[in-house]
Amino acid sequence: HRYWDGNAWTSHVSDDGIQGTDDIAAASAPQTEQSAPSGLDRLDAGLTIGDEGSKVDEQLHGGGRRGVGIEGTIEGGGGGILTEPILVVNQKAKLIELSNQYTVFDQHGTAIAVVNQVGQSTARKVLRLVSSLDQFLKTRLDITDSDGRVILRLTRPGKIVKSTVIVSDGNDVELGRIVQQNAIGKINFALEVGGERLGSIKAENWRAWNFSITDAADREIARVTKTWEGLAKTMFTTADNYVLQISERAPEPLNSLVVASALSIDTALKQDNRGLG
Repeated sequence: HRYWDGNAWTSHVSDDGIQGTDDIAAASAPQTEQSAPSGLDRLDAGLTIGDEGSKVDEQLHGGGRRGVGIEGTIEGGGGGILTEPILVVNQKAKLIELSNQYTVFDQHGTAIAVVNQVGQSTARKVLRLVSSLDQFLKTRLDITDSDGRVILRLTRPGKIVKSTVIVSDGNDVELGRIVQQNAIGKINFALEVGGERLGSIKAENWRAWNFSITDAADREIARVTKTWEGLAKTMFTTADNYVLQISERAPEPLNSLVVASALSIDTALKQDNRGLG
């Protein structure tokens, strides 16, 4: 939000209660096709390590905590995130993370979508740099295809204990909500459309590594498995990796909620495990 002093717009801005400044001349200048990155953005990019696509094969076909043990190739899929039966969602590993970024791969290791946290002000990034309070503020993720089109948008309003993730289409029309049901024990989420529960996401253990996704009749239609990112990334970064396996394609809008499940779980739960900075 930009503040009005009674005569003109000022450089004083706020983002979810975080105060800061943003030059009014720069804000009103015509936007170029690609804005130059800020110093914080360059820091964020410079401290990104590794290749999030390097272990997709192991995540799919490996055993234990490193993979889900799929044999061969699963039939079906049209090359998009809403049609592929297998999605690998890997977060970019960063020594200092100022924004959430993920790459989504199909079962062949092809990157078919990217996920970026959007709408962060400089003040918000500074807050994230020096503390963990950012986890309680509104978070928005845009999922875009290889052509740059927004396919899904995930919005998690500010939260204290339990999270709600609003899933919208590329035109920002709400499709449904993923609502956290509890904060202690095996974590469960409700998949809701217009207040009606169409399905659930159920953690199979208290550590929240494996989730079963069921429809309204409590039949499993998909699974989300968190795979181990390796010792170095576990120790020095906050990056998490997930595999989504869809065994039965649900009708829309439930299908979109299922596809959004891995990102919603990560957005809802991951920062809670980090504690306060």
